[in-house]
Amino acid sequence: MRAPRPSAVIVAFLAGLGACKKEEVRVVYQAMPVETRDIVVSAQAAGRIVPDTIVEVKTRASGEILRIFVETGQQVRRGDRLLAIDPRLPQNSVSLAQASLDVAKVQARTAETQLRRADTLLAVQTITRAEHETAQLAHANARAQLARAEIDIENSKINFDDTDVRAPINGTIIEKAVERGQQIASAVSNVGGGTSLMRMADLTLVQAITLVDETDIGKVKPGMEATVTVDAYPNRPFRGTVLKIEPNDTTVQNVTSFPVRVRIDNRDGLLLPGMSAEVEISIGRRDQVTAVPNAALRTKRDVASAAGVLGLTEQQVEEQLGAAKPAESAAKPADSGAAAGKPADAKGETMTTPDGRTVPLPVGVTEKQARELFRKRFSGGTLSDDETAMMMKIRQSMGRSSGGRQGGARTGTDTQFGGEYIVFVRRDGIPTAVAVKTGLTDLDYSEVVSGLATGDSVLILPSASLLKSQEEFKNRIGAMTGGGLGGMRSNQPSGGAAGGSRPAGGAPR
Repeated sequence: MRAPRPSAVIVAFLAGLGACKKEEVRVVYQAMPVETRDIVVSAQAAGRIVPDTIVEVKTRASGEILRIFVETGQQVRRGDRLLAIDPRLPQNSVSLAQASLDVAKVQARTAETQLRRADTLLAVQTITRAEHETAQLAHANARAQLARAEIDIENSKINFDDTDVRAPINGTIIEKAVERGQQIASAVSNVGGGTSLMRMADLTLVQAITLVDETDIGKVKPGMEATVTVDAYPNRPFRGTVLKIEPNDTTVQNVTSFPVRVRIDNRDGLLLPGMSAEVEISIGRRDQVTAVPNAALRTKRDVASAAGVLGLTEQQVEEQLGAAKPAESAAKPADSGAAAGKPADAKGETMTTPDGRTVPLPVGVTEKQARELFRKRFSGGTLSDDETAMMMKIRQSMGRSSGGRQGGARTGTDTQFGGEYIVFVRRDGIPTAVAVKTGLTDLDYSEVVSGLATGDSVLILPSASLLKSQEEFKNRIGAMTGGGLGGMRSNQPSGGAAGGSRPAGGAPR
């Protein structure tokens, strides 16, 4: 049996591609129900443990260290003795200051006696007024000298007391910078700031410093709760609170991060400075909220491609999305009239929403009317002008009371991480575009603030990039089975391929 010619093999392959052209690429989508679920969002990063408060211990005294009473890692209380310095020079300074003080006291008493005598002599006009003023000046100088002597001896006694260096705070010795027999310089009289003796830290409070990526730093706020885990205690998480976000950035390989400080209660003393830590900052949490898969959310840029999959035109999508705009404008005069004409304490009925909330209804609107309006609206029906105004009043009443739900209350800033999107739902069997607002979101689901309710089903559609690649694939198939193949047929022998194979698209001329 003869082997087929190479040109025949190519033609057969392209004939198969031509058959692919006739078969449309079917896009598969899935309907997912809108449900209530918990949404937890957190930012994770690596960090290290540092003390919350560090104190560098120095002294006013100078001289030789005679004895050290503590070691690193030792816990001390404020006022405990840390080390002793040679007291001889400070003691000599005290003795000299005391002698100067004694002289100053005698001079002050003498000057005061002379001033009293000068006062008596001036009264009987035995001395001149200039001589009396000289006695007053001597008395003032003597009192000033006495004040200086008193300050000098006080400072000398302080320096002498500082030869016994004591702990300035309750804490732990984390570093010892001197040894016995070393000469140290005073922190007051030395130009360089004196000798650093040791460092202390209050380890009852520690901090975890972690670098958070710039894409997540906007979500982190002081006061947020955080969980810290260290390798030494992998099964024991430590609770902390975000203390501050440092303004100075850190850039490594074109990745910009910002240091975040997390304060942790460490009364047990388990966390030590320098430990590596894994920090998880709780950005937000919503318990049992209406949620939609993130894959169902569409932006205005790619909504057209998704609509094409469902057989909708852009005009139909715009009509569906614009149906709610007249309702918003129609409600404004009704709302203002209600505010002007109804008493502030008027109360109406309440209604339980599909997600479990109990919300008040406007005065004059019953629960039955409200449920009928929502049923009609979600089924794609057209509301009358009166029904539209009533719907807006209901929504405004819900908005004023929907600070949230107990245990997971929403606030005005809860939606700062969400946005406005478009989803497709099936209502009465017809794909319908619905504008939604989202709140807190994780990698899989987003909280629905408005636009959907539990019971709806959203359609998970292919992305715009997937549709584009499918279209490009079909175009390539069309090009290969079109003019390019015709050129090859013109060179095909009239006998055709072995076995009676003929090029697709007709017989050769």
